[in-house]
Amino acid sequence: MNQEKYDQLKLGERGAVISIVAYILLSLVKYLIGLSSLSEALRADGLNNATDIVASVAVLIGLRYSRKPADDDHPYGHWKAESIASLVASFIMMVVGIQVLYHAIQSIFDGKTQSPDLLSAWIGIVAAFVMYLVYRYNKKLAEKINSQSLMAAAKDNLSDAWVSIGTVIGIMGAQFYLPWLDPLTAVLVGLLICKTAWNIFIEASHYLTDGFDEQLIHSYEKTVLDLPGVKGVKDIRARKYGNNTVVDVVILVRSTLDIKQAHDISSEVEDELMEKHSVYDVHVHVEPN
Repeated sequence: MNQEKYDQLKLGERGAVISIVAYILLSLVKYLIGLSSLSEALRADGLNNATDIVASVAVLIGLRYSRKPADDDHPYGHWKAESIASLVASFIMMVVGIQVLYHAIQSIFDGKTQSPDLLSAWIGIVAAFVMYLVYRYNKKLAEKINSQSLMAAAKDNLSDAWVSIGTVIGIMGAQFYLPWLDPLTAVLVGLLICKTAWNIFIEASHYLTDGFDEQLIHSYEKTVLDLPGVKGVKDIRARKYGNNTVVDVVILVRSTLDIKQAHDISSEVEDELMEKHSVYDVHVHVEPN
């Protein structure tokens, strides 16, 4: 089981590398064309992709570090490295998002009247298409290996595609003698960067503080209660280690059972949760009823 999980994480690195390459190319092209074509929105979109490079690198580092086996200092493994890397990336993205907002708002109040070149609009259209393709690839891969961090990266890819579309709208609007629409779109881009950073922060901190989906806990409990020999569930808890779920459950069995019978029931609980819900590890404590 461990080796299979490690192999999945290694496969997930491919998606992170593809994102990094795409973001490096797009951020350079957008920023340079944005400067030369006088498009504040395209320049802001380029900075947005620059932050995404950091986020994708963080995902890559997290995936690689998570593959380290358990040691004396980390007896449960290094699975949470993904969430820590995402948390660091969210801080960096928030800083850049605020910078984009500041420059865009300053541009509006400066009263610039120049309209950006149409070349910037074409760059935005191509960038949106490229990021949508990257999103589809990473989403499919994340579902295949059940990777929380890679799925977050895929959602970021999709949001970047929408940001590029918004950028194109702002640039086209500026062509119709509404040059203020371009920096206004840059403000929206800045807000989207901040929103994405906030969402990543909330999700990462939720897992790092052992938060867990209550509906999943209820489904685990129902599965345990349906097993023969289980008279009740006294307590059940779950937590995440990267893309792995660990469940702790206290079950009630008949007090007349011998040790072997109680052990067999607990083993069945473990096997059923692992097979039906893809739980990574289960700790079962048995109490007489």
